[in-house]
Amino acid sequence: MLDISELRNWLHGILSSFTDSGKTVLDDQFESYYRIRQHRLAIKPQELLIVQPPSVREHAGQDEKVHIGGGAEAAIELVHELAEYLSRRYPTTFTVTRHASTADLVKYPPGWDGAAPIKTICPMLLRDGREALRIASLLVQDDLALMVEGTDGGYYFQAGAILVAGFWRMIDKIGKRLDEIHLSGDVPKCKSLMPRIQSHLILTFLDAEKLQVPLERFFRRLSVDKPVVRNNYFIQISPPRDPEAEPTVDTEQLAWGSYVLGQEEEYGRSKASVSAGAPPVVTAQNIRLRTERQTLRRLPRSGAIVFTIRTYLFPVEELACEPGIAARFASAVRSWPEDVRQYKGEGRYGDVLLRYLDEMAARDDGEKIETKPYPF
Repeated sequence: MLDISELRNWLHGILSSFTDSGKTVLDDQFESYYRIRQHRLAIKPQELLIVQPPSVREHAGQDEKVHIGGGAEAAIELVHELAEYLSRRYPTTFTVTRHASTADLVKYPPGWDGAAPIKTICPMLLRDGREALRIASLLVQDDLALMVEGTDGGYYFQAGAILVAGFWRMIDKIGKRLDEIHLSGDVPKCKSLMPRIQSHLILTFLDAEKLQVPLERFFRRLSVDKPVVRNNYFIQISPPRDPEAEPTVDTEQLAWGSYVLGQEEEYGRSKASVSAGAPPVVTAQNIRLRTERQTLRRLPRSGAIVFTIRTYLFPVEELACEPGIAARFASAVRSWPEDVRQYKGEGRYGDVLLRYLDEMAARDDGEKIETKPYPF
């Protein structure tokens, strides 16, 4: 059995560094992200925007059938909460009315930040969960996943707008329980706690079978007013710039890394053919740090968990220009254990990346640049 005291200590160490804001952040890249997300919805609406209906499942070793609510209710609630929150930032875009009477305050749970329950959002009167989720996906720069609790206490991926995942597909994970999502990916499986290993979905690379109960307990205890925020990172190889090529909506391949992974439609079926083709050209100029700001937050009415993923791409050349960053970055890459190196595809870019970072670190040393320690 998993040592629960170890889990508690691990979670405390991770969560203590999280901000409690959990707010959706819009920035100066909103317009370009909007174009990419809108384009993705136009070309792959069925694969990238999914709302599961209520379902009944059977699990091995369990006598009782598991009833799982659909994702529509949570999707509708999510777009209302997002619109109301954004209306405070952009008051000319939406008109929002909240319940004010004592009877209504008793009847309905409060919204995010303790605000009164939402009464209306004009002109948005939604009854279609899929349409609600589509609108929500274009209000923000984040990908959105909705986890719904089943009668077995497990959390199931019941709805999502996953438009710019980069290297995984929602159709391979939708409808699965939290532990099944972990087991379905090519991720390291650990016999003991390894806090430095991070997952591409939800929280951690820990042994999913051992973690199922405590992690689901953590989800159940997640309250409306205490969202969780964390950060994750990967390395991405973007296609080399061709000045004569026609411009595209997504030149950096934020949405899907086809330069390395091949076509999205064939992913998982054609890895052999991808690896047999010409290897990607890797230079310092086309290596990107792909980092994700992930949040977990509970919706007040449906009780579903909203998992948001805001992705950023930074050219390594720009990062290495910051004093002291190159040496720290190189140290982080060298600290990866073998299973993480394989998962992050370090074999494709490791030599080129480390050679460049070491050169930039030597420049910093030569210039005797003073650096401050990390604040975390």
